[in-house]
Amino acid sequence: MTEPTANESAVAEKSQGETMAWERHLIEKAMLASVQESRRSRRWGIAFKLLTFLYLFVVLALLVSEDILKTARRGKDHTALVEIKGIIAPGAEAGADKVISGLREAFEDSHTKAVILRINSPGGSPVQAGYINDEVRRLKKKHQLPVYAVLVDVCASGGYYVAVAADKIYADRASLLGSIGVRMDGFGFVDTMKHLGVERRLLTAGERKGILDPFSPLQEQDRTYIQGILQELHQQFIGKVKEGRGAKLQEAPELFSGLFWSGETALKLGLIDGLGSSSYVARELVGAEEIVDFTRKDDLLSRLAERFGAGLTQSLGLGGIGESFPRY
Repeated sequence: MTEPTANESAVAEKSQGETMAWERHLIEKAMLASVQESRRSRRWGIAFKLLTFLYLFVVLALLVSEDILKTARRGKDHTALVEIKGIIAPGAEAGADKVISGLREAFEDSHTKAVILRINSPGGSPVQAGYINDEVRRLKKKHQLPVYAVLVDVCASGGYYVAVAADKIYADRASLLGSIGVRMDGFGFVDTMKHLGVERRLLTAGERKGILDPFSPLQEQDRTYIQGILQELHQQFIGKVKEGRGAKLQEAPELFSGLFWSGETALKLGLIDGLGSSSYVARELVGAEEIVDFTRKDDLLSRLAERFGAGLTQSLGLGGIGESFPRY
């Protein structure tokens, strides 16, 4: 085997050196790119955190300033506002507990000259609506303050049940209101069960305990019994409407049929006293144009979470499959 010459050795060493230099350069470039990427990621992470904290700071400042402004307004004569928005149900935004808390605070403020119930609700629980109606009547008698109901887009069923507790009711000409009636609904799956070949096994202690079971045929005696309850609740509703509206109501066969009307037609039927907004009522009727909102809100953390997109959605269902409840 022939030994490499000095010239060949020099060439080989040079080639090897160039290869090592190239590899070293490549490694240095990769390491530099990695360091630069790490720095960019760190900078973006810091920027995102700063923006998040800035957002939270701005939201917190808005909430605090809102409360401070409200407190400052309470130092002079004003018209108090309590809003009833959404389904009237336990735990809901328009549930009796929250609405009544706001009402009590509004009535007890020494600078309140009148209270406005601003209602935008399709109705809900007869019990919850009844609680609010009773408390409005009690508070206005105790504090001798006028109460106005201002109906916004919709004030149907339980919403109107609450409204008739006010001394006067106002709405927009395009508002929809009324629906003085009671309903109970559900589903029947008897034929579906037969089609699927499923046997229903229902065991009860009490011969009528399975009433309105959606997988069993509806018995006529059960239908009659439930209809009697609905009629009873309907008469309670009618009684409250007549008590609140009195001689203002016009004689109309469809008045208590469950139909609803526009504000313009409702005025002719005596269901409302006039057309106007909350601002109109405060300015023209109460004489205290400044409106202070006493609607009970969630606590600060809950409000922050809601605005930031992390609030939890509450279930407002009035019953699952097989559970039916009367509602206004």
